[in-house]
Amino acid sequence: MLPIVIADDSLLARKLLTKALPPDWQVDVSYATNGREALELYRAGKAAVLFLDLTMPDMTGYEVLEALRHEDLNTFVIVVSADVQPLAQTRVRELGAIAFIAKPVTPQALLPILKEYGLYA
Repeated sequence: MLPIVIADDSLLARKLLTKALPPDWQVDVSYATNGREALELYRAGKAAVLFLDLTMPDMTGYEVLEALRHEDLNTFVIVVSADVQPLAQTRVRELGAIAFIAKPVTPQALLPILKEYGLYA
């Protein structure tokens, strides 16, 4: 089982993203409602893959990416955000995210990324 974290302050967004995951993907999903929780789950070894919203209370997705960079970023971070401005996309990639997916997430948007990085066959 691959441990993944879905970090988003919106319950609806967390549910939609969970539904977009491949149904046969062997994963153990943990949920975070803010950046601080996401980092705690990462540090506990629960985030081989981290789906990260940018706009969250307490600690933004950008701040999480900054913190992960200082901790050797040993996870695949896929940013999931409604902020689709080119500047946001460039910035998250510079901070180490492997991909940027616009909300709402669809299986069609997610699958090629998972396959490209060998996370799903």
